[in-house]
Amino acid sequence: MGYGRAVPVSESVPVPGSARGRESGPRATARHDPRVQWVVSLGVIAVGIATIRPVGSSGRGLAVVVLIALNSLFLLGRNVPEDRVPPRVGVVWMVLGLVAAAALVGTARGGTSYLFAYFLVGHIGYRLPLAQAAPLAVLGGLLCGGVLYLHLGPGHEALPWGLGLSTTLPVVMGIISRSRQRAVEAVIESAESAERAARAEARTAALAERSRIARDVHDVLAHSLAGINMQLELVDALLDTGDLAKVREANDKAHSLVKESLKQAQWTVHALREDALPLMASLTAMVESSGHRDALTVGGTVREPPARTVQHLLRIAQEALTNAARHAPGGDVRVEVTFAAASITLRIRNGPATLEAAGPGGGMGLIGMRERIAMVDGTLTAGPITEGPERGGWQVEAVIPE
Repeated sequence: MGYGRAVPVSESVPVPGSARGRESGPRATARHDPRVQWVVSLGVIAVGIATIRPVGSSGRGLAVVVLIALNSLFLLGRNVPEDRVPPRVGVVWMVLGLVAAAALVGTARGGTSYLFAYFLVGHIGYRLPLAQAAPLAVLGGLLCGGVLYLHLGPGHEALPWGLGLSTTLPVVMGIISRSRQRAVEAVIESAESAERAARAEARTAALAERSRIARDVHDVLAHSLAGINMQLELVDALLDTGDLAKVREANDKAHSLVKESLKQAQWTVHALREDALPLMASLTAMVESSGHRDALTVGGTVREPPARTVQHLLRIAQEALTNAARHAPGGDVRVEVTFAAASITLRIRNGPATLEAAGPGGGMGLIGMRERIAMVDGTLTAGPITEGPERGGWQVEAVIPE
């Protein structure tokens, strides 16, 4: 009745932001696919081996082979995850890679030796902050352009020195890629935070639902079983007196309480299954089943309030009637429902007991009523009646705003 079903919370689901959630969730997709990086790196190395000359086992050919191997090593190093390389080691590794790339440009006679410098500088822009990436990119361009301009090797005959300077440009693409990835990660982090908040809210809702079910079980079982137990104890005591008429009366009363308990259990099942119950029809049946016919009066224009309000009003009425039967047996009971423009008031009054009352209760009934009324921002007052024909009785008044 007006409550959402409990949200299932599985502890086995990886929490966003955890190690498992990051590696298998959307954050992993925001990073560069390592397989693509490996394919590109191996492709550059294959093109270099196929085109860069001279290659030999001695002299300049051997030097070119060694430089190709070094450049390949530095290029493959960009596939190592950032968190596995200390920042200083990473900077030193990239500087050495630039030196090796410039040396290859100056030593080789032609081919695609400059590709190693291009891809390494681009990775510098992606891997390092702008304050570090820009100076290293300029350094790479000056080194590659310088070896060609100063004719430090045979490469100047096939490659213009301006091509060496152009190796600075890929840093821009790396910086743009880095900025875009940071933006994507920021969006993903925001989404993960929202999901964590939703999971926390779901856990809170589940706990609140468990508390509600506990209150409903208490309302149905604790008071009903207490009343039945009281009648059975009375039957046991009357058996010793031999007064069969009173024994039958107490036994009938116990049967009546059992039937009432079944009805209350049915109301509880309806609530847990989110079935909406009509307020006035349910309240009338509840009052009559408690043995007080024509005790219900209505004021104002009757309307059907929200299901949540109906549930709380019925539970409060049930609790108050049960308390009246337990603590003031035989006393008159009056139930009033007043429909105002912005609220509904439920007032239950009972006169003093005319029969022997049961012992004091545990006080959970009044606590449960106050908890319920607090859920709908209403007010509840309960206390003895000090004047009028019902003096010495008890009154419960609940006001729920709409």
